[in-house]
Amino acid sequence: MHGCVGDILGNLSGEAPAKLRLVSSDETNDLALLQVTGSFKDVAKIRDKAIQSGDSVVAIGYPFHGLLTSDFTVTTGIVSSLSGILNDTRFLQISAAVQPGNSGGPLLAASGDVVGVVAAKLNAIKFARATGNIPENINFAIKTGALRDFLDNSVVPYQISDAKTELKTTEIARNARAFTFLISCKAKAKEKETAKN
Repeated sequence: MHGCVGDILGNLSGEAPAKLRLVSSDETNDLALLQVTGSFKDVAKIRDKAIQSGDSVVAIGYPFHGLLTSDFTVTTGIVSSLSGILNDTRFLQISAAVQPGNSGGPLLAASGDVVGVVAAKLNAIKFARATGNIPENINFAIKTGALRDFLDNSVVPYQISDAKTELKTTEIARNARAFTFLISCKAKAKEKETAKN
């Protein structure tokens, strides 16, 4: 959100955009708290039980918004590892496909509860140059521990869930429509680099 110029806008699918206000942010974990006027019919619940390697997950987001669909996309996969690059335990490694525009979107368990916030994908070009191999399905999400700490520090109440019922992916996506915002802003122009002799 620090790369934005002007208003930050957000909207649920099919609704008019509303102006959002940046309340707080956590640059280390790439999390931001945004405020909007009004109320919501539904909110996401954070899964109380820890996610495990091999558990099914669903990533919801708006990849390449403006180039692809204006609606959110749904991708499925599993938790590949309980840590990220260089064993960073703040992250989950997931196989659900993500692209630019998925960042900040919810990562949901088979119960439909939040188990992470989509953060990044492995840089395939850098990885290929370094190893000679092209990586596939290596993506990352911030775990709910960091998310809950951020919300607690921001004094934001949230709901937890111990739901055990597994939903179909279509049900998870339908439920996510009520709490997944498209957030957009104009990016700051990059400064031109000057050549040094």
